[in-house]
Amino acid sequence: MNTIYADLCIIGAGSGGLSVAAGAVQMGASVVLIENHKMGGDCLNYGCVPSKATISVARTADKMRHADKFNLTSVAPKVDYKELAAYVTSVIAQIAPNDSVARFTELGVNVLQGTGKFIDAKTVQVGQTVVKGRRFVIATGSTAAIPPIPGLDQTPYLTNETIFALEQTPAQLIVIGGGPIGCELAQAHLMLGTKVTLLEGFKILPKDDSEATQVVREQLLQQGLDLHEGIKVLQTRKTDSGIEVTIEADGAEKVIQGSHLLIAAGRKPNLANLALEKANIDFHPRGINVDDRLRTSNKKVFAIGDTAGSFQFTHAAGYHAGIVIRNALFHLPAKVNYRAMPWVTYTTPELAHVGLNEDMATEQGTNYETISWPFKENDRAIAENDTAGFIKILLGKKGLILGVTIVGPHAGELITTYVLAINKGLKIKDLADMIVPYPTLAEVGKRAAGKYYLPLISSPRMKKIVRFLQKF
Repeated sequence: MNTIYADLCIIGAGSGGLSVAAGAVQMGASVVLIENHKMGGDCLNYGCVPSKATISVARTADKMRHADKFNLTSVAPKVDYKELAAYVTSVIAQIAPNDSVARFTELGVNVLQGTGKFIDAKTVQVGQTVVKGRRFVIATGSTAAIPPIPGLDQTPYLTNETIFALEQTPAQLIVIGGGPIGCELAQAHLMLGTKVTLLEGFKILPKDDSEATQVVREQLLQQGLDLHEGIKVLQTRKTDSGIEVTIEADGAEKVIQGSHLLIAAGRKPNLANLALEKANIDFHPRGINVDDRLRTSNKKVFAIGDTAGSFQFTHAAGYHAGIVIRNALFHLPAKVNYRAMPWVTYTTPELAHVGLNEDMATEQGTNYETISWPFKENDRAIAENDTAGFIKILLGKKGLILGVTIVGPHAGELITTYVLAINKGLKIKDLADMIVPYPTLAEVGKRAAGKYYLPLISSPRMKKIVRFLQKF
């Protein structure tokens, strides 16, 4: 056995693991990084990057198909899935060098390619190499969870790891799961010209504001989505012409036929083969137990990203990386604070949220009031013929901003202003005082803030004050 000693040993070279490795080695720590598959992890290879590339192509195709909205001649785009797969591959290839073994080796990271597993509380083995570290970080990410549906093990299906490699146009795509991944990919394929059926046991996008979700739902239905909510999937079956899914809806069984099946029913952490029990690390099916410093039951071992069982976002993993570095390298008791954690669903329109929404505030017994402004009254949205949606701001005492939901064009970009506002404890007055360039979509927030003060400035008392002051 070859033995390596390191200040920090990281298992998993996805977004979180790479961020910890890059930050730690540039601060002078000795770092070992272990990866048993592709550098960049799920986000680069099977998640965020390929999905957003696919969505971009789909939106372009949809604009071509509906160019008449701008008094242009609409054209039917020719969608070649083989060319689409090639485009997605090219996008990944442009980003991959940033996450490569070569780059991290050049930074000074000792990259070991293989499966890492604990052999005791202070040691990890990779093939014929043993790593003894002062601290360890588990950043192995997650994979698609496969539900226990009868017949599924005998039915061909796709997940996010395989759907972007399709080289033939699906005649009829059936999607099981109405969360962000299911809705994004269902709509993308709709806009590419495929017939799509979406099956969801409850309601789509259940963690988001229900009023905002309705805007997305209406758009999906308008685009031709065959949506089934509140159903139970009874079984799947391979047929000579494709696949069949039997569902129960309103007490009756129904068979839905398709050519392809996509499973988008959640995620599960990659914990197999780590031998966590040998390192005295407590875990459960949804992730590793961590404290608010991201330490496991073995205080020398941290877990971040999807393995920590909290927010399954790439930006959450990046945030975790900073917490770990402060704890592991500087011995600072840095703790996670998710108050200003944003999330975005990249449907059309996009749906973004940070802080509390109305359901969350009600569940917590928080007193709040809401203000909103629609994109249909935003000049930039009108000019671009993209007016679906609104901004909704939840306010607490003295106008404190508690949460913001945006459904509409570029909601994912617009939400960042409110991430800062909530993180810094800003009030609606701060938003009202902000100068916003015209014409921009960002004016929806400014107009909502103005709406908050409208009852005050138009009150009889204010009018009396103004009339009195005009006498001098």
